[in-house]
Amino acid sequence: MPCGSVVGVCWQRNLGSWMAGREETERILHEYARAWLASDLEKVLASYHDDIELHYMGESPLAGTHKGRDAAFSALGQASVRTSRKLIAVDDVLVGDTLGALLAIEELGDPPRRVRRVLLYRVQDEKLRECWLFDEDQRFVDRLWSKEG
Repeated sequence: MPCGSVVGVCWQRNLGSWMAGREETERILHEYARAWLASDLEKVLASYHDDIELHYMGESPLAGTHKGRDAAFSALGQASVRTSRKLIAVDDVLVGDTLGALLAIEELGDPPRRVRRVLLYRVQDEKLRECWLFDEDQRFVDRLWSKEG
C-alpha cells in the first residue's frame, strides 16, 4: 500500500491514524535495538506505544493478538519466563516505507537453543505501535510457550 511521505510521516486511510515514515521508523528501531542489546529494560518498555498490539504466531496459549500495554507486557513477561530468552544479536534492521523489521538471534529454552526471529514493527507517535513476531522454528517456540510459567 503506497504511502506519501511528508516530513517522515504518512497517513494510512485503513488505519485512520498517522504513522511514521521511513526515516522515523529507522531511527526508532535502531534506538530500540540498542536498548534491547544493552538489556536496558526501562528504555525497551518505554519504546512501546500505549496502544501497542503484539501479534504472536503459532498454536500456543500465547499465540494471538495482545492489545494495550497491560496485555502486551503480560504476554511479553510470560514469553520471557517460559523461554528463558536471551538476546544474542540483532543481525539487521530493515526499513520500508511503512514498516520496519529486526532480524534477531535469541537463545531460548533450557538447555538454550539459538533461534532466528523476525520482529516486524509499525511505528506511530515515535513509539512501537504494532509488532508481528515470526520464528524460525515455530513448533519449538510453541512447545516452550505451552509450558506453565
